[in-house]
Amino acid sequence: MSNTHTNTNTNKTDRMISRITTVVASIVVICLAIWGIRTLLHQWKYEETNDAQVDEYINPVVAKVTGYVESIRFEENQEVKKGDTLVVIDNSEYAAQQQEADAALLNAKAQVSVVQSGVTTSSESAKVYRSQIAAAKAKLRNQEQEYDRYKKLYDAESATRQQMEKVEAALAVARSEYNTAIDAYNAALAKINDARVQQNALEAEIKRREAVVKNRDLTVSYTVITAPYDGKMGRRTIQPGQLIQAGQTLAYIVDWEAGKWVVANFKETQIRHMFIGETASIVVDAFPGKTFTGKIESLSGATGSRFSLLPPDNATGNFVKIAQRIPVRIRLNGNPEELKALSAGMSVNISVSKTRR
Repeated sequence: MSNTHTNTNTNKTDRMISRITTVVASIVVICLAIWGIRTLLHQWKYEETNDAQVDEYINPVVAKVTGYVESIRFEENQEVKKGDTLVVIDNSEYAAQQQEADAALLNAKAQVSVVQSGVTTSSESAKVYRSQIAAAKAKLRNQEQEYDRYKKLYDAESATRQQMEKVEAALAVARSEYNTAIDAYNAALAKINDARVQQNALEAEIKRREAVVKNRDLTVSYTVITAPYDGKMGRRTIQPGQLIQAGQTLAYIVDWEAGKWVVANFKETQIRHMFIGETASIVVDAFPGKTFTGKIESLSGATGSRFSLLPPDNATGNFVKIAQRIPVRIRLNGNPEELKALSAGMSVNISVSKTRR
């Protein structure tokens, strides 16, 4: 009786385990079927790739002048605003050159004032000589008339030879004074022309000096290096007191104003239905629970391998056909504050609808 009861309980337990196993297996099969169907439907409707990364402009901060680093006003990975001071270079030498250029410009302007004063003086002198010419001309005319009268009297033997010689001498003096006045007037005009030519040369020199001053001002301004746009600083390569050269890279800055995008490398067999302006879904590995969106900006004009340092040459005879990758640039949409969390180089998964236009 006891053995019969034990066998009955065992059979019930086996049947229960069998039922549970069947139910669990059925649930697993159903879940796998649903997952498989959803995966197939998704792959049928979308083109996907995980060969994609977030990208943005990372530009070097470069020195424009040579000098010693006086101070560094940023830390690595610091957020900065456009116009924030990043590095200050000792400007003592450049400031002295700037003062020298300013002094040279003032000197050139002062010389122009002197020349202008000379032009004014020569103009007044020319007026005086012109008046003297008129007076000398009147005196010469009077002496010529006097000479004509005495000549007639002398011919008529009504005047002596002494009187005639005296009149001739006076006429010669009057003619000489007239010619001297004309020469003095012409000399004054020549001085005016010379002064004006000199003034033009000085005005050209002033423009050159002004250009030098502007260049010195720019050089001094270059000793204060500021952030060219809003962004985030990267690794710095300098220390205070270090001698830097013009053109040397001081640090790197991530440009936030230019926005962010994703470069997705799709297989050549995946891009036939893609077009500019199409919406893409983006899942970043660092934020698996959040989906970003973007729009296709452009498709590369060549495969990625063609832009490599050593493009492949299939004319060697050892050819193996491999599906090539086409870089697709996708502009990220969304609030800039939300996109700040995404950094260049982050891996992402991209999904693009196969819907035809």
